[in-house]
Amino acid sequence: MPSLLRAILTAALMAAGLAAVPAARAATTADTTPPTRPTNLTACPVPGSGSSAYASICWTASTDNVAVTGYDIYRLEQTGFVKAASTTGTVGGFSGVYGRHYTMYVVAKDAAGNVSPPSTLITVSASTGTPPPTPTPTPTPPGDVTAPSQPSGLREPCLADYPGVSFCWNASTDNVAVTAYDVYRETPGGWLRAGTVPTPTGTFPLHFYESSGLVTGTRYVYVVVAKDAAGNLSVPSLPFSALARQGLPRPPTPTPTPTPSLSCSVGYAMNVWYNGLTASITLKNTGTTNIDGWILIVEFSSSNFILTSGWSGDVIQDGNKIIFKNLPWNKVIQPNMTIQLGFSASYTGTPPSPMRSTLNGVPCTG
Repeated sequence: MPSLLRAILTAALMAAGLAAVPAARAATTADTTPPTRPTNLTACPVPGSGSSAYASICWTASTDNVAVTGYDIYRLEQTGFVKAASTTGTVGGFSGVYGRHYTMYVVAKDAAGNVSPPSTLITVSASTGTPPPTPTPTPTPPGDVTAPSQPSGLREPCLADYPGVSFCWNASTDNVAVTAYDVYRETPGGWLRAGTVPTPTGTFPLHFYESSGLVTGTRYVYVVVAKDAAGNLSVPSLPFSALARQGLPRPPTPTPTPTPSLSCSVGYAMNVWYNGLTASITLKNTGTTNIDGWILIVEFSSSNFILTSGWSGDVIQDGNKIIFKNLPWNKVIQPNMTIQLGFSASYTGTPPSPMRSTLNGVPCTG
């Protein structure tokens, strides 16, 4: 083969090989970039006409490094947000009960399965397309169909020493009764239920939510939804950004050494309101010798409470236990002498009740 022809063929093959490298590299590089968040959600006219009720929204299109292939619409139900519809355009919705309000959000997706951050929440009522010439009254469904009012006044920190997120809000109202509040946190792929706060008996105007195990110094976005016994859901609160805090340092749990011949009794009284309580504890030396230095451990029926303050001792919480260590001025308890201690706490569900008490490792009566 002439040398000139050989050189030309060699150069052509090398060029073809080099050109294939970027294509092969591109083919093996996965698309991991999610689309942008859908924005500007608004209620839109119901597409078409007819008598079927429809909850319809529209939004501004998302963008993607390759291409947005569609959108999923999630609707709020009693169990949380569930996927209600999918569309390739920027208008969508689902059938519903005429006049009922529905809360939803939208996420965009691409061909690689990447999902955008969720849109803000929007609440719209289901309506019909073209109304009939002569509207007819809609019969009222049986039972309770009135939703609680929108939760409001979210603020933080409501438990300054709590290691994590803590915030509170004003109680919602209802024509019958609010039974609980669902708390939703925004995550990269949607709004997920982070917890449920029951409504205890009483008239205290604030509700509390606490969550540990979060990244200290990071802000998390929440909404709160009130619900009643009939399953009616309120409009979600306005989104609220809460900071995961370090909390106050807590001393290690002391280990008491049993004191020979020690004898004691403990009396307990509790004042409960809404989702808070104040406990008054009476500790008596029923023995015949001085108690010089003491640790009192009160064990409760559950750990559904969070210590907020205490008095007449160094007070800490360890699960379902409240632990008091003497202060310098009440270190010595003489025979038949009584001292008063106490603490305040927030709780969820049923107020905890004391089960047993030990003083320096010795069980107390009462």
